[in-house]
Amino acid sequence: MNRVVITGTGAVTGMGNGVDALMEGIENRRCATLRMPGWEKYKGLRSLVGVPVELPSARHIPRKVRRSMGRLSLLAVFAAEEALLSAGIDRTELASDRYGCVVGSTMGGAEALNDTFETMLPDHDLSKLSAMKFFQTIPHTAAMNIAQFLGLQGIVMATAAACASSLQAVGTGFDLIRSGRQSVMLCGGAEELHPTVTGSFDILFASSASFNEDPQRTPRPFDTERDGIVCGEGAGILVLEEYEHAKRRGAPVLAEITGYHTCGSGAHVSQADRSSMVRCMNSALSQAGVHACDIDLVNAHATATRHGDAQEAKAVASVLGPDVPVHSLKGYIGHTLGASGAVELAAVLEMMKRETVYPTLNLEKVDEDCRGVHHVRETINKKLNTILKNCFAFGGINASLVVRKLTTGEK
Repeated sequence: MNRVVITGTGAVTGMGNGVDALMEGIENRRCATLRMPGWEKYKGLRSLVGVPVELPSARHIPRKVRRSMGRLSLLAVFAAEEALLSAGIDRTELASDRYGCVVGSTMGGAEALNDTFETMLPDHDLSKLSAMKFFQTIPHTAAMNIAQFLGLQGIVMATAAACASSLQAVGTGFDLIRSGRQSVMLCGGAEELHPTVTGSFDILFASSASFNEDPQRTPRPFDTERDGIVCGEGAGILVLEEYEHAKRRGAPVLAEITGYHTCGSGAHVSQADRSSMVRCMNSALSQAGVHACDIDLVNAHATATRHGDAQEAKAVASVLGPDVPVHSLKGYIGHTLGASGAVELAAVLEMMKRETVYPTLNLEKVDEDCRGVHHVRETINKKLNTILKNCFAFGGINASLVVRKLTTGEK
């Protein structure tokens, strides 16, 4: 099997456009949650908070290509452009069947989907719909539009596994490269914020509804006052590359992916399951050839739901014990759903480079149900050689990824 490394990162989040903006917000302990204007008109919607993105200008994207892009695809394209720049890959290199992409999301563009039904349903008139709305609503809209915009001729895939989508995308790219089918893959995910997206969690009583008047205090991963998810939007794209290919072109290697596993719980469609989380993490660690004592940091999924956080804390404690630092980034940028795995992994890779672990924001008092692990509540300066990243999604779909820092000699 080939070795697979990460050579570039790109992100668009509520902190701003780019990985630097994301890290600046995290470093300054800024919560990007806002009360969303106009959401009061939606009857039955209890959660009125979210983490929106100020969309950058898309004028550089030719209209012929741009017209099939909804908000979700634009976010993904912006992140992909930054990732390629970060990796030092010129777009002229992409016209090869050895370059592809795997980009996921929870669903297609939420706004485009909403607009489609609002246009069609009053008179049940399909003739009112534009052809481009179809391309904005399909589940693989982000992957398709990135591939079209960049002219990718390799494997193009889309993962759709709710909050595990982008980590599954990274894992799929990892498998495609290590098996020799591709040399370079753009992997990650994107999601857009919309009342209907928040509403889907609201119906399940899984969204944060107690802090509408004080949005900076939510979400609250692992905290005793946590009351659910705050939906955010954004995109995260990573450049995965075959190790020897990266060496030949002198690429900046951020980390090596050494282990990955994804599995279902087979237990419950919406309730997190500790035993399957344990199974997923253990399989990823086994593939990576590492033990609990080798892990320097766990970047937890930790969405601030009552049940999910408690199950994850117990699962991590079972696998890794009480000493490994554990943190969540949801308190800064909300839950970016299908983008969260890649966005948070991009941030973690920056922490690896800085040898700094940033704390879980809004974690003021650890809930009794979430004890048993070393929660990071203040900034820690330490070498980060091996990191475990988790994503645990609705539908009982779990994903865990292990990355390690290369030694000076290996680079």
